[in-house]
Amino acid sequence: MIKVRAARLGLKESEVVEDAVRRRLGLDLLERLWERHTFSNEESNDIALEAQHVTRNYRRPK
Repeated sequence: MIKVRAARLGLKESEVVEDAVRRRLGLDLLERLWERHTFSNEESNDIALEAQHVTRNYRRPK
């Protein structure tokens, strides 16, 4: 299946696997968001801090 998809897309098999992993982990979504938005350093830090807090609260429910 990977070989067929790679051949159809003109990619290496490893590129097809990497793409599937990126989609599964949600990294493709992050990349698309980064392409659309340009944030200042301060805004980027605020977003990162907020994400960190959400993640920590998710891991340790009260």
